[in-house]
Amino acid sequence: MSTDPTAARRAEPAPEGAEQAAPRGIRLPTEFPPAPEHSRLAERLAACRAQGRPALIGFLPVGYPSTDESIAAAIELGRAGADIIELGVPYSDPVMDGPVIQEATAMALARGFRVDELFRAVREITAATDAVVVVMTYINPVLRRGVDRFARELAEAGGAGIITPDLVPEEAEQWFAASAAHGLDRIFLAAPSSTTQRLEMISRASSGFVYAVSVMGVTGAREKVSDAAEKLVADLRAAGAPAVCVGLGVSRGEHVEQIGAYADGVIVGTALVRALGEGGPEAVGALTRQLAGREPDGHDPAEPASGTAADTVPSTAPRDPQAPSGESRR
Repeated sequence: MSTDPTAARRAEPAPEGAEQAAPRGIRLPTEFPPAPEHSRLAERLAACRAQGRPALIGFLPVGYPSTDESIAAAIELGRAGADIIELGVPYSDPVMDGPVIQEATAMALARGFRVDELFRAVREITAATDAVVVVMTYINPVLRRGVDRFARELAEAGGAGIITPDLVPEEAEQWFAASAAHGLDRIFLAAPSSTTQRLEMISRASSGFVYAVSVMGVTGAREKVSDAAEKLVADLRAAGAPAVCVGLGVSRGEHVEQIGAYADGVIVGTALVRALGEGGPEAVGALTRQLAGREPDGHDPAEPASGTAADTVPSTAPRDPQAPSGESRR
């Protein structure tokens, strides 16, 4: 990982069948640090697997529509059934995100988002729910903060790992060192166009899980899950991935069921961000219960009723009339 923010290049998928070569002067790594000794991601995924279901992973950007409301929405997400919460760091050039998430993060930045708010969000969410919290961030905000400092502050706040969509293993030396020093999982992305050699490298470099991009392109809710997803998951398993979670295009309960038949986890983002913009934290909770297969009161029909309704978190900020309305990726 370069210490110069301008040196972090984006990991754009190679054309189908083409090998992704390392940049000139960069040696392809053959060994990577071990996974954290007590990986909360691995433990949560194993627990979901033991229950015969995939982990439900929900994405929300911090700071949209406001920091308070994004925290309230994430808490509602966790209480309504998400096993893992993925917090997005707003960034000025989110090239891998579609319009819904781009607009949401642009609004967060316009309102003055600062990275300190991310760590506050992680602390409050982990204190209020039992969901495992990870961060998805482009690498430049990490470089600006300082790689080791970012990792340390995330771990101290209760975070479990980082998803780095524009960082490739051969440029991640500093991130490997920081993640190992602070017990964080490192999640890299794999695309349908990735070659066998690259899938093997990504699988060895990742801990917790590999993020399988089900379609080529940017994030966005879709009517149909890509047929490429199942093959990519199988290829990653064959390559030795610790676990595989699928994102991009998931928006309905049937998508979760379909992907869950072959993947360890299902990642939902755009649909949740849209729900937050249109109806606040309560709408996020309602959609999450639907995706998790729970009844409207939060009860899991597979479990005996406890007699108590699920906790809810009221909106802590006014609704935003400028809520994003377009399509996006996750």
